[in-house]
Amino acid sequence: MIDRYIEKFIRYLEIERNASKHTLVNYSIDLKSLREFLKEEPIEKVDYVSLRRYLAHVKETNLSKVSIARKIASIRSFFKFLFREGIIKNNPASSLSTPKRDKHLPKFLDEKEIVLLLESPGKEDEAGLRDGAILETLYSTGIRVSELVGLNIDTVDQIGGVIKVYGKGKKERIVPIGDRALQAIRDYLKKRRASNTKDTHAGKALFFNKNGGRLTDRSIRRIINKYITKTSIQQKISPHTLRHSFATHMLDHGADLRSVQELLGHANLSTTQIYTHITTERLKSAYTKAHPRA
Repeated sequence: MIDRYIEKFIRYLEIERNASKHTLVNYSIDLKSLREFLKEEPIEKVDYVSLRRYLAHVKETNLSKVSIARKIASIRSFFKFLFREGIIKNNPASSLSTPKRDKHLPKFLDEKEIVLLLESPGKEDEAGLRDGAILETLYSTGIRVSELVGLNIDTVDQIGGVIKVYGKGKKERIVPIGDRALQAIRDYLKKRRASNTKDTHAGKALFFNKNGGRLTDRSIRRIINKYITKTSIQQKISPHTLRHSFATHMLDHGADLRSVQELLGHANLSTTQIYTHITTERLKSAYTKAHPRA
């Protein structure tokens, strides 16, 4: 019975809340994990104690605080939905508290490392030009990798110098893109057309894989790792590191927090404020090293 309610809830998230595919998958996994723990217990009889027992079970698996917090968020949203739909008379998840997350400052590359990374792809073949355009676009715009792989040729306005991006919850936003990134895209597309790469699967995708299909998030990670290894940058980074670097460098060079928030597509300013901590820490470090009486 609970499976039917889970399916109904996931459809609600997809259709009415425009939730991303990533969110739908994670919520499905979390709620099916709860179902397996509850076994045959009817959804109407699930109470606060049942949910606390489940969370105690989850904590024994040594999951991170972030993963536990996500499971709690999934459960709270699910039971809130059931209560609103009149399927249950009381909401047992309303009192569940989310554990405090450990605060970690995002990793970023300094400007010299960024230049090294952006200049590392070759410019002789289509793959090198594509990889260069990908790296330039990620750093120039600060968009997420999921947003990058969703770009089509017609979402890039080369005259206006902007791109149309579909972010979390399928929300559309317009993001400026720099001249160097646009030139890298033009060089890649020119080479792609000249090599007669067949558009077999990707429709109007901006970035192709070797088979003519749209690139995936995992493909982008492999590409970035390839050039990190090539440049011997001494820190482990992810595709998101370019986004963090974009935001940090924007603030370093005088951009205001609200503008950076809009560029990143953050719903809340508090999410963007983490980057002010980075710039503050860097200022303090520079002060400590340089001031004679620090």
